[in-house]
Amino acid sequence: MAETSSQSQNGFWISELNRRPEVRKEFAQRRAVKFYDTTLRDGEQSVGVVFTPSQKLEIARALDELGVGRIEAGFPRVSAEDAEAFKLIASAGLKAEIWGFGRALRADIDELLRLGSRATVIETPTSAIKLKAYGLSVDEAKRRAAEAITYAREHGVKVAFFTVDGTRTELETLCAFYKNALDAGAEELVVVDTIGACGPEAVEFLVRQVREWIGPQVPLQFHGHNDFGMATACAVAAVRAGAEWIQGTINGMGERAGNGDIGEIAMALQGLYAVPVELNLKRIRNVSALVQQTARHPLEPWKPVVGENLFLRESGAVASQFHIPEAIEPFSADLVGAKREIVLGKKSGIDSIAIKAKELGITLTAEQQQAILAAVKSAGVEKRGLLTDAEFQFIAHRVQSLA
Repeated sequence: MAETSSQSQNGFWISELNRRPEVRKEFAQRRAVKFYDTTLRDGEQSVGVVFTPSQKLEIARALDELGVGRIEAGFPRVSAEDAEAFKLIASAGLKAEIWGFGRALRADIDELLRLGSRATVIETPTSAIKLKAYGLSVDEAKRRAAEAITYAREHGVKVAFFTVDGTRTELETLCAFYKNALDAGAEELVVVDTIGACGPEAVEFLVRQVREWIGPQVPLQFHGHNDFGMATACAVAAVRAGAEWIQGTINGMGERAGNGDIGEIAMALQGLYAVPVELNLKRIRNVSALVQQTARHPLEPWKPVVGENLFLRESGAVASQFHIPEAIEPFSADLVGAKREIVLGKKSGIDSIAIKAKELGITLTAEQQQAILAAVKSAGVEKRGLLTDAEFQFIAHRVQSLA
């Protein structure tokens, strides 16, 4: 009972099975996990999404308030608009580190230098299939990476080396790419699951393997995609193996099935594994809504952490338990700045009517509640949706007037 009470106090009501010694796997480190947001670059690669420079600045400010440690402000060489956005964000005085993104090309680095970038990801393809697609040999790709990294470092730019399709790269080749990058001056490495081709066990193995290759001092990031619906699990696995930074996007935006969703990942780490995170989850739904609105891409209402349905209850059977949140929810709405609410429709029950009437300051007899419930169910079927508060009030006043 003491453990249940403790969980109630911190707002998570998870299964005790998570804490069983035969289930629990130790994490390589328990320092707070930090987040590198790539909504403004990889997220904008979602089909049909275009952010203006001013919109990117607004999103960057929101990410900063969310507590994101690093904001990837874009890929400036790609377009004049990206360069303008990068300049706006870099000069906005945000607390977060502002990072750029570039290929292993001097021209990409020159554009970042022109804009005053102090930190950047530098990418190169590493898998056999990607190298073939780009018409590169392993040696040529390594040479380009080393030259670009050295050039950036000579100009005072911090570099994280990003291996495109790293999870489908032969291990010996991947090791050679990473060591080549470190020799050239890269200060951090990114383990990259470009097309979401790994399960969490494979990600954990690979991150541990990279850590063995490079030792304990080099910071590791993880970048994953969600093609098999495993991006959150893979990010947790990467942290378990020792990744300090997780790259991801708001709402999981990105190419194909999207990137890892930083809100989802943070909630899973904190709630299920008691791993601290550097993110103010009370703001996650506000930031999610801003990005939805700006991208003009609505989310499924049942999406974890930020979905609009998470704390709405229509079912009468569930409404009867509404006064005990832990009976029907795994974590408190307060943790993510959400409001719990009863909504009315076809599936409502008598408790739904009582709760909604009290919320709206309407006093009803037991007989009136029954009559209103029948009318609400009928209206929900006819409307094929939920009733508004105004529609409920109209029904309630009509039933009261007949008394």
